[in-house]
Amino acid sequence: TIREHVTINLGTAGGGGVTSIGDDCLLMAGCHIAHDARLGNRVIIVNSAAIAGHVVIEDDVIVGGLCGVHQFVRLGRGAIIGAVTMVTHDVIPYGLVQASRGELDGLNLVGLKRRGVDREDITALRAAFQMLAQGEGAFQDRAKRLGEETDSAYVQEIVDFILGDSGRSFLTPG
Repeated sequence: TIREHVTINLGTAGGGGVTSIGDDCLLMAGCHIAHDARLGNRVIIVNSAAIAGHVVIEDDVIVGGLCGVHQFVRLGRGAIIGAVTMVTHDVIPYGLVQASRGELDGLNLVGLKRRGVDREDITALRAAFQMLAQGEGAFQDRAKRLGEETDSAYVQEIVDFILGDSGRSFLTPG
């Protein structure tokens, strides 16, 4: 669904030539999707939010009203961005981002529960978040260790996201 005053730019030759929007998305009034952005399925972009060029938004993400997402940022599956937030770094899957300059404040627990994620998986995600926030070593090293120790597909998704190809740094916990 594309509401009033939404702008969507075409892809550019230098950026792959495609701007794509998945199924069952909601683009609310006045939001902007820039060139070469890729939105997954069931993405909600709330009123007057701006998604810059080359942004990748995975499935089931909500971007709050009046947000700005910087170019080349990736928003992992199931993340939620609070209203009036500027996001300049990649956001892990299921991350909760708040504050005017975008801080990774926790996990999108409401979204996980709404999707029917088992309590055992939510507990594993919470433990993983704590390890990423307070473990020893650099953020990437903590993610590698986490990948070696987990049996949770949800946690592994976060690890794969962190260790995947990115041109930006990550919002890190705490």
